[in-house]
Amino acid sequence: MQLGIFAKTFPGKTAREVLGAVKAAGFQAAQYNLACSGLPSMADEVPDAVIAEIAAAVKESDIHLVALSATWNIAHPDKSVRQKGLRQLRIMAPAAQALNIPLITLCTGTRDAGDQWRHHPDNTAPEAWADMRETMAQALSIAEQAGVSLGVEPELGNVVSSAAKAKQLLGEMKSPRLKIVLDAANLFERESLSAQRAIVSQAAELLSGSIAMAHAKDRKPDGSFIAAGQGVLDYPHFLNALHGAGFDDPLVTHGLSAEEAPGVAKFLSNLTQKA
Repeated sequence: MQLGIFAKTFPGKTAREVLGAVKAAGFQAAQYNLACSGLPSMADEVPDAVIAEIAAAVKESDIHLVALSATWNIAHPDKSVRQKGLRQLRIMAPAAQALNIPLITLCTGTRDAGDQWRHHPDNTAPEAWADMRETMAQALSIAEQAGVSLGVEPELGNVVSSAAKAKQLLGEMKSPRLKIVLDAANLFERESLSAQRAIVSQAAELLSGSIAMAHAKDRKPDGSFIAAGQGVLDYPHFLNALHGAGFDDPLVTHGLSAEEAPGVAKFLSNLTQKA
C-alpha cells in the first residue's frame, strides 16, 4: 500500500519545492493539485512549461503522482457551472495523461450553490441525481479520450452520499474508467465504534474491485475533521477492511497541516506494515 499525501498540504508555487516537502515528510506519493504550480486548481490552461516542470520535479523527488485533483460541483443547480467544469476537465485530462497520472478525482456535488461539499436537502431529489449523472457521463467521455480514470468519493454532504449510492453510480455508468476513492471518515459523522466498524466494513465489501485509492483523515467525537490518527476512526479496522477487499493501491492522507505531516506519515506507515 503506497503512502501518499495531498501535495497542497505544503506551501509553495512550484512542483519542485512542494514535492521536495512531500518527500522530506516521509511519503512516497502525492495527489497533485495545479495550485502547487501556481495555477487555479481547476485550470483553463496548463502550459507545456508547467507540465515539464512537474515532470522534472517528479523525477528529482522520486514522488509518484497517483492522482490529480479536479473537483467542481458536478450537481450544481446552474448548468453553466457544471459545463464550465467539463471545459476545464478537457484541458486537465490530457495534462494528467502527459504526466502519467492515472486518476483524476472529482466531487459528485451538491445542490448547495455556495459550497460543493455542503449537504443540501435537495441532494436526494431525482433531478440532482440526473444532473450529476449527465455531467459524469460527459466527464467519463473526456477521461476515455485521454486514457485516464475518474475517482469519485462517497461523502455525506454530496449527492453520492454513501457506499450504496456509489455502487449505484458504478452500475449506471458501466464504465471501467469510473473508480472509487474510499475515505472512511466521510462515511459517518458521529457513530458508536461498533456502528462505525459496520459501516466501513460494508463499504469496503460493497465497493471491492472498484476502489482505486483510499483517503486518510479522521473524525473528532463531535464529528468535525482532524488529522489521521488523532480521532475516533478505527484505523486498523479500516485498513484490514481494505485489505479484505483486495485493495493494495495508494493510501493518501489529507486534512492536516504541513507540521503534522511527518507524524501522520509515521502513524500510517506503522499501520500499513501491520495490515
